[in-house]
Amino acid sequence: MSFYEERILPHLIDWVCSNGQVMKLRSQVVPKARGVVLEVGMGSGINLEFYNPETVELVYGLEPSEGMRRKAQANLSRSSVEVEWLDLPGEKIPLADHSVDTVLLTFTLCTIPDWSAALQQMKRVLKPEGELLFLEHGESPDPGTRTWQNRVTPTWKKVAGGCHLNRPISELIQTAGFEVTDLENLYIPKTPKIAGYVYKGRAVKPAGA
Repeated sequence: MSFYEERILPHLIDWVCSNGQVMKLRSQVVPKARGVVLEVGMGSGINLEFYNPETVELVYGLEPSEGMRRKAQANLSRSSVEVEWLDLPGEKIPLADHSVDTVLLTFTLCTIPDWSAALQQMKRVLKPEGELLFLEHGESPDPGTRTWQNRVTPTWKKVAGGCHLNRPISELIQTAGFEVTDLENLYIPKTPKIAGYVYKGRAVKPAGA
């Protein structure tokens, strides 16, 4: 990775993804995790403060960026849950089939190059009774906003670590074979609409998957 990607981008992403409104949304999703958790795109460990140590046994933190893992050290030192790093991309999850109770995605699916392969891997490692919790920004239903998302994304992803503004998150999750059981959509207050349309919810694997 380049100097920008390893030394500058982690700080920018951390700053953008930890503002007050975003943290409020994280606090509504992360505490629902239970058992053995796989957090895909753990980044700087922003979510660690919201895990419930009484219901979470272990958190696997999948994060390919050395810069992000380095920046996470302060949050790790304060964490009340055990964390084990996995330093591979989301398309290559080094865990056994049916080995985790919860998969957590927060502002991550927008950046994974092969989102389909990554979601298939998440489905593979998730236990039959497990759940996928997600908090992601993506494609807006408003035509004007969506038009600008499509225009800006080619340039945006070059400076924002591969982030796509225009991915239809719930549709991608369903395409991968998950059943979305809970979904809330909203714009993050005080955030540009092209980057602030949020998908917050829960998905499960169909019986027998």
